[in-house]
Amino acid sequence: MAEEILVHRDGVVATVTLNNPAKLNAVNASMWRRLRVVMEELSADEGLRCVVLRGAGEKAFAAGGDLEEFLTLRDTLERALVYHEEWVAQALNAIRDCLHPTVALIHGACIGGGLEIAGQCDLRICGRSARFGAPINKLGFSMAPGELTGLLALAGPAVALEILLEGRILGADEACEKGLVTRVVDDEQVAEEAYAMARRIAAGAPLAARMHKKLVRRLTAVPQGLTLEELKASFAFLDSEDYREGLSAFLEKRAPLFRGK
Repeated sequence: MAEEILVHRDGVVATVTLNNPAKLNAVNASMWRRLRVVMEELSADEGLRCVVLRGAGEKAFAAGGDLEEFLTLRDTLERALVYHEEWVAQALNAIRDCLHPTVALIHGACIGGGLEIAGQCDLRICGRSARFGAPINKLGFSMAPGELTGLLALAGPAVALEILLEGRILGADEACEKGLVTRVVDDEQVAEEAYAMARRIAAGAPLAARMHKKLVRRLTAVPQGLTLEELKASFAFLDSEDYREGLSAFLEKRAPLFRGK
């Protein structure tokens, strides 16, 4: 079985690749767990200057999470808390907390979990055909708090609510206008521009880069957090008919019929 998270180092720049091309690099549980470990190991390597994250191929950065797993790995509150608050949120935190600057190299679909991963990177370069969004309103569940925190920090409450309430897929230019993307280039130039950015970062003073990351995070920190009961309440959808209908409709490739129950 092929490695689902690939790591390649070229001098002071490392590349982390989400490698699940058969499912447009959809991120499954083992990938979330491995991504956390990889990012923590790279963060501990003080010889690095920059980390580039990308998806395998050019069809997708990541087209979301692997929804087929939801039927078995997050079907109860206890399992959902482990899946999202331990596996997913801790992988995202490892990207956010990486000692080195991070660049997301985005081709194609950057949806759901893919958007969450890219959103935790410091900078994002995408091609003009890239697409962004989190259409989970069509699946009958809400974004987990540990994941919504990153989207809020990136896009702000107005854009976050627009993305989540409409479930609309945004093109590259609109995503850039809304602050989801740092820069849009022609599709064939995405890799070239992302690595040129990584080299410019690597040529700078690493201690200054690391301090800038810490200062920006500290100066924009959100002070409040959720209580345990609020956290549990955010997964109330697990017992809803709409959630079961949303997943069934996705797997059966049909439009869902939500009843608000």
